[in-house]
Amino acid sequence: MSPPHAPLEKPGVGASFFKPFNSPSFAVKNFYPPLLPGVYYHIFNRGNNRETLFYTDENYRYFLGKYIKYLTPVLDTFAYCLLPNHFHLVVRVKSLAEINVSVRGTDFPGFKNLESLGLANRDEDEQVSWLVSHQFRLCFMSYAKALNKQRDRTGSLFEKNFKRLAVESAPYFARLILYVHANPQLHGIWDDYRKWPHSSYLSILSNGATRLCRETVIEWFGGEDAVIAAHQHYLELKGLDDLTIED
Repeated sequence: MSPPHAPLEKPGVGASFFKPFNSPSFAVKNFYPPLLPGVYYHIFNRGNNRETLFYTDENYRYFLGKYIKYLTPVLDTFAYCLLPNHFHLVVRVKSLAEINVSVRGTDFPGFKNLESLGLANRDEDEQVSWLVSHQFRLCFMSYAKALNKQRDRTGSLFEKNFKRLAVESAPYFARLILYVHANPQLHGIWDDYRKWPHSSYLSILSNGATRLCRETVIEWFGGEDAVIAAHQHYLELKGLDDLTIED
């Protein structure tokens, strides 16, 4: 099935909401599809050689600041989870028109880079795919430069190629948000993943300012109470293979 370019239809409430899907096995999944406008993705990256990325609470906050600076102009973000040596994102790539609106009145060199590389006359898919990949590179390099200075280290911090999987159905999208939030507990890092301070779960349920597509997520699940209920029952589920992106 090709990744959807139109908005995903909400799954509704019921057993099918949590149903595992017949997806390719881990060995045959394509983890490096192009980043196309209008398509939803599960994005994953980790420290080079599984090194630690975040040592302190300030490191987590600093990375999120870089993410906001470099990636919110080109992505809608629905969920995230940062762990000591890796992170997960659930995002939608914006269209070229949406990116134009996001960066209006800001210092955003991406479009000049398109022209200098001869991509300005290419189709939208190629332009957006390059722009998003470029913004990820800038985000990673900026964070790595600061952490290397702080930790007196040298060399690459992140794995060179970040993994991504296109989201191909609404129920998969909903389960993916639960899976991403549950990662601290699935990895044995935190006793109750709902209290992990470095994921979007608490932000989705708060009234504070956020760059997340909070209202979209809450509406998708059918209300705030439904979000809470789904997360309460998530770890009772079986069959996570279709959600796994780590090796």
